[in-house]
Amino acid sequence: MAYILYRTWYPDVWLAASHHLDVTLGAFQHGGPHPQLADDGARRARGADGNKNGTALFLVLTMVLGVVFLGVKVVEYSDKFTHHLVPGPTFQFDAPYQRTAQIFFSIYFAMTGMHALHMVIGEGIMLYLLVGALKGRFSAAYYTPVEIGGLYWHFVDIIWIFLFRCSNLVDTTERRRF
Repeated sequence: MAYILYRTWYPDVWLAASHHLDVTLGAFQHGGPHPQLADDGARRARGADGNKNGTALFLVLTMVLGVVFLGVKVVEYSDKFTHHLVPGPTFQFDAPYQRTAQIFFSIYFAMTGMHALHMVIGEGIMLYLLVGALKGRFSAAYYTPVEIGGLYWHFVDIIWIFLFRCSNLVDTTERRRF
Protein backbone atom coordinates (compact mmCIF):
# COMPACT_ATOMS: atom_id res chain seq x y z
CA MET A 1 0.00 0.00 0.00
CA ALA A 2 2.86 2.38 0.75
CA TYR A 3 4.12 2.24 -2.82
CA ILE A 4 0.61 2.53 -4.25
CA LEU A 5 -0.13 5.63 -2.16
CA TYR A 6 3.27 7.11 -2.91
CA ARG A 7 2.78 6.53 -6.64
CA THR A 8 -0.65 8.19 -6.45
CA TRP A 9 0.59 11.22 -4.50
CA TYR A 10 3.92 11.71 -6.31
CA PRO A 11 3.65 10.16 -9.80
CA ASP A 12 6.47 12.23 -11.32
CA VAL A 13 8.87 11.49 -8.47
CA TRP A 14 7.91 7.79 -8.46
CA LEU A 15 8.66 7.60 -12.17
CA ALA A 16 12.01 9.37 -11.82
CA ALA A 17 13.07 7.30 -8.78
CA SER A 18 11.94 3.96 -10.24
CA HIS A 19 14.32 4.52 -13.16
CA HIS A 20 17.15 3.92 -10.68
CA LEU A 21 16.02 0.34 -10.01
CA ASP A 22 17.26 -2.57 -12.11
CA VAL A 23 14.25 -4.29 -13.66
CA THR A 24 16.37 -7.17 -14.99
CA LEU A 25 17.83 -8.02 -11.58
CA GLY A 26 14.39 -7.73 -10.00
CA ALA A 27 12.78 -10.05 -12.53
CA PHE A 28 15.61 -12.56 -12.14
CA GLN A 29 14.70 -13.18 -8.51
CA HIS A 30 12.19 -15.99 -8.29
CA GLY A 31 11.93 -18.94 -5.91
CA GLY A 32 10.94 -21.60 -8.40
CA PRO A 33 9.06 -24.88 -7.84
CA HIS A 34 11.69 -26.58 -5.67
CA PRO A 35 9.86 -26.40 -2.31
CA GLN A 36 6.88 -28.11 -3.92
CA LEU A 37 9.13 -30.76 -5.45
CA ALA A 38 10.69 -31.38 -2.01
CA ASP A 39 7.18 -31.76 -0.56
CA ASP A 40 6.24 -34.17 -3.36
CA GLY A 41 9.38 -36.20 -2.67
CA ALA A 42 8.52 -36.46 1.03
CA ARG A 43 4.93 -37.47 0.23
CA ARG A 44 6.13 -40.30 -2.02
CA ALA A 45 8.65 -41.59 0.50
CA ARG A 46 8.21 -45.18 1.65
CA GLY A 47 9.97 -46.76 4.61
CA ALA A 48 12.46 -45.32 7.08
CA ASP A 49 14.76 -43.67 4.55
CA GLY A 50 11.99 -43.03 2.06
CA ASN A 51 12.98 -40.51 -0.59
CA LYS A 52 15.31 -38.50 1.62
CA ASN A 53 17.81 -37.84 -1.17
CA GLY A 54 15.17 -36.46 -3.53
CA THR A 55 13.62 -34.33 -0.80
CA ALA A 56 17.06 -33.13 0.31
CA LEU A 57 18.08 -32.28 -3.27
CA PHE A 58 15.08 -30.00 -3.79
CA LEU A 59 15.54 -28.39 -0.39
CA VAL A 60 19.17 -27.64 -1.32
CA LEU A 61 18.05 -26.18 -4.68
CA THR A 62 15.53 -24.02 -2.84
CA MET A 63 18.26 -22.78 -0.52
CA VAL A 64 20.62 -22.08 -3.42
CA LEU A 65 17.99 -19.93 -5.15
CA GLY A 66 17.39 -18.13 -1.85
CA VAL A 67 21.09 -17.36 -1.53
CA VAL A 68 21.13 -16.13 -5.14
CA PHE A 69 18.21 -13.83 -4.30
CA LEU A 70 20.06 -12.46 -1.27
CA GLY A 71 23.21 -12.04 -3.38
CA VAL A 72 21.29 -10.02 -5.94
CA LYS A 73 19.97 -7.84 -3.10
CA VAL A 74 23.57 -7.21 -1.99
CA VAL A 75 24.44 -6.12 -5.55
CA GLU A 76 21.39 -3.86 -5.74
CA TYR A 77 21.97 -2.34 -2.31
CA SER A 78 25.66 -1.69 -2.99
CA ASP A 79 24.65 0.08 -6.21
CA LYS A 80 22.30 2.32 -4.24
CA PHE A 81 25.09 3.13 -1.74
CA THR A 82 27.53 3.87 -4.58
CA HIS A 83 25.07 6.26 -6.23
CA HIS A 84 24.06 7.90 -2.93
CA LEU A 85 20.46 6.71 -3.16
CA VAL A 86 20.26 5.61 0.48
CA PRO A 87 18.02 7.99 2.45
CA GLY A 88 19.91 10.11 4.91
CA PRO A 89 22.45 12.94 4.96
CA THR A 90 24.39 11.66 1.90
CA PHE A 91 21.29 11.14 -0.28
CA GLN A 92 21.62 12.75 -3.71
CA PHE A 93 18.89 12.97 -6.30
CA ASP A 94 18.12 15.31 -9.16
CA ALA A 95 16.28 18.50 -8.29
CA PRO A 96 13.39 19.15 -7.83
CA TYR A 97 12.82 15.66 -6.41
CA GLN A 98 15.61 15.55 -3.83
CA ARG A 99 13.37 15.42 -0.78
CA THR A 100 10.41 13.39 -2.02
CA ALA A 101 12.61 10.82 -3.79
CA GLN A 102 13.94 9.86 -0.35
CA ILE A 103 10.44 8.63 0.47
CA PHE A 104 10.58 6.27 -2.52
CA PHE A 105 13.93 4.85 -1.47
CA SER A 106 12.87 4.67 2.18
CA ILE A 107 9.94 2.50 1.14
CA TYR A 108 12.20 0.50 -1.19
CA PHE A 109 14.74 -0.29 1.52
CA ALA A 110 12.09 -0.97 4.19
CA MET A 111 10.12 -3.38 2.02
CA THR A 112 12.97 -5.16 0.28
CA GLY A 113 14.91 -5.32 3.55
CA MET A 114 11.93 -6.88 5.32
CA HIS A 115 11.58 -9.30 2.43
CA ALA A 116 15.27 -10.20 2.67
CA LEU A 117 14.83 -10.84 6.38
CA HIS A 118 12.00 -13.25 5.61
CA MET A 119 14.23 -14.92 3.04
CA VAL A 120 16.89 -15.45 5.71
CA ILE A 121 14.22 -16.96 7.98
CA GLY A 122 13.17 -19.16 5.05
CA GLU A 123 16.76 -20.29 4.60
CA GLY A 124 16.78 -21.34 8.27
CA ILE A 125 13.53 -23.25 7.80
CA MET A 126 14.89 -25.00 4.71
CA LEU A 127 18.09 -25.90 6.59
CA TYR A 128 16.04 -27.39 9.41
CA LEU A 129 14.02 -29.39 6.88
CA LEU A 130 17.17 -30.48 5.08
CA VAL A 131 18.64 -31.90 8.29
CA GLY A 132 15.35 -33.69 8.94
CA ALA A 133 15.24 -35.06 5.40
CA LEU A 134 18.80 -36.34 5.60
CA LYS A 135 17.93 -38.08 8.87
CA GLY A 136 14.97 -39.76 7.18
CA ARG A 137 12.33 -38.01 9.32
CA PHE A 138 9.88 -37.42 6.48
CA SER A 139 7.79 -40.01 4.68
CA ALA A 140 4.37 -40.46 3.12
CA ALA A 141 3.05 -40.80 6.67
CA TYR A 142 4.75 -37.62 7.96
CA TYR A 143 5.59 -34.77 5.61
CA THR A 144 3.74 -31.86 7.25
CA PRO A 145 6.87 -29.83 8.14
CA VAL A 146 8.07 -29.98 4.51
CA GLU A 147 4.63 -28.93 3.29
CA ILE A 148 4.37 -26.01 5.73
CA GLY A 149 7.96 -24.92 5.04
CA GLY A 150 7.17 -24.93 1.33
CA LEU A 151 4.03 -22.87 1.91
CA TYR A 152 6.06 -20.31 3.84
CA TRP A 153 8.63 -20.17 1.03
CA HIS A 154 5.96 -19.73 -1.65
CA PHE A 155 4.24 -17.03 0.40
CA VAL A 156 7.49 -15.07 0.64
CA ASP A 157 7.98 -15.61 -3.12
CA ILE A 158 4.48 -14.30 -3.87
CA ILE A 159 5.19 -11.21 -1.76
CA TRP A 160 8.22 -10.56 -3.99
CA ILE A 161 5.96 -10.49 -7.05
CA PHE A 162 3.91 -7.71 -5.44
CA LEU A 163 7.00 -5.79 -4.31
CA PHE A 164 8.57 -6.12 -7.74
CA ARG A 165 5.44 -4.93 -9.48
CA CYS A 166 4.96 -1.97 -7.15
CA SER A 167 8.54 -0.71 -7.20
CA ASN A 168 10.30 -1.72 -10.40
CA LEU A 169 7.93 -1.38 -13.30
CA VAL A 170 7.55 2.13 -14.56
CA ASP A 171 4.66 3.89 -16.21
CA THR A 172 4.17 2.23 -19.59
CA THR A 173 3.54 5.57 -21.25
CA GLU A 174 7.12 6.56 -20.38
CA ARG A 175 8.94 3.36 -21.42
CA ARG A 176 8.13 -0.28 -21.95
CA ARG A 177 10.40 -2.82 -20.27
CA PHE A 178 8.23 -5.91 -20.84
